Amino acid sequence: MAPALVNLAYLIAAVCFILAFKGLAHPRTAVRGNLTGAFGMLLAIVVTLLDQHILGYTAIFAGILVGGSIGALVATRVKMTSMPEMVALLNGFGGGASVLVAGGALVVPDRVSDAPQLQMAIATVTSGLIGAVTFFGSLVAFAKLADFKWAKDVRFKGQQVLNSVLFLAALLAAAEVVRDPSVLAWYWVVVGIAALLGVFLVIPIGGANMPIVICLLNSYSGLAAAATGFVLNNNGLIIAGSLVGASGIILTQIMCKAMNQSMSQVVFGAAAVGGGASADEVYGGKVKSTSPDEVAMLLDGAQRVVIVPGYGLAVSQAQHAVRDLANLLESNGVEVEYGIHPVAGRMPGHMNVLLAEANIPYEQVKEMDEVNPTFAQTDVAIVIGANDVVNPVAREDSGNPIAGMPILDVDKARTCVVVKRSLSPGFAGIPNPLFAADNTLMLFGDGKKALLELVAAIKAQ
Repeated sequence: MAPALVNLAYLIAAVCFILAFKGLAHPRTAVRGNLTGAFGMLLAIVVTLLDQHILGYTAIFAGILVGGSIGALVATRVKMTSMPEMVALLNGFGGGASVLVAGGALVVPDRVSDAPQLQMAIATVTSGLIGAVTFFGSLVAFAKLADFKWAKDVRFKGQQVLNSVLFLAALLAAAEVVRDPSVLAWYWVVVGIAALLGVFLVIPIGGANMPIVICLLNSYSGLAAAATGFVLNNNGLIIAGSLVGASGIILTQIMCKAMNQSMSQVVFGAAAVGGGASADEVYGGKVKSTSPDEVAMLLDGAQRVVIVPGYGLAVSQAQHAVRDLANLLESNGVEVEYGIHPVAGRMPGHMNVLLAEANIPYEQVKEMDEVNPTFAQTDVAIVIGANDVVNPVAREDSGNPIAGMPILDVDKARTCVVVKRSLSPGFAGIPNPLFAADNTLMLFGDGKKALLELVAAIKAQ
């Protein structure tokens, strides 16, 4: 194909990507935005396959067949509760692909790219460095989200010094690649050091910071892809990677603001850790258990109810039961809204997706800043599986892992009902004084089962 036609197609694809981001900004237009982005990517891939730089299609179609089969299997098998882990893996695969493509460009430079040698060398080593950090950092993030025991928060004295030494070593090895790209061993030295750096950067991060880490790794994967675009002298890949990288950084900054942390605190593991009372000190003799029948009587006199979903709702797949409860309350004249914390669940937008899946009206779903001022006028706040995002200790400057993080002020409601399996801590690993508050009732049990029993109890009144 003529270069002008190729670049025109890439420009159209880029416009589709931008329109996709705009569409994804609101639930009503999210599906259309997703389809627009998919069309843009399809166009970019087809044009690339038709370009004169493609040497053969056998391996490409084999890759499409294998990868497509795996993708289809994953799409049908992965549960909504495992989507955060899936996103972390997909970020990692993007980084890993960049590492391999950039390495291939060093093996056969004349057949992979016609870019200037200096540009190619710098772009190659940049792609390898960022891609390796992304891949191995994402594997650790996946392990943390999947609750692998070996991936628990690991902190040790001199951790920041070690990371700095690894980064400087990677830069020195990268300089050798740029100086003489023909010595392939230096490239893999860069990749090896970057792999260690990716592991050590993510392994100390835990608690409620994991959604931020996912955003940041997503940005890294985009930057690695953009660098690979320079390696291949492919404008489409440069544009797509830059869009992903920039949007990921913006989202990371938004999430950091929501967590009242700086990006450096998250990236370098400088967030507060430890501190706070033990579970026995917080809960001892203060927790009040309730039953569906008692909660049904409580709701009978309520005029306003705010439902706060958390990761436990996703685990129990209780979103449809929540919708049934809300519909029943509304039929009795109760005003119902949903309060969403920016980092509820284990990835950005996790709760919004679950509620949309149950066809809950978008107008009833309120962000934290909008719903917080209304809790003082709320008769009953129903918390379903949330923990860290409603933990009052976040308001205290006590050195705990979530100190300073804005939370949903459910404790200010007249009564707070918490639906939870047990008093086990959230992802931050600290007890929650909300569970022992004077105005809190604990409805223990599986989220979906407890809500269905509550619906039955309300109907039986």
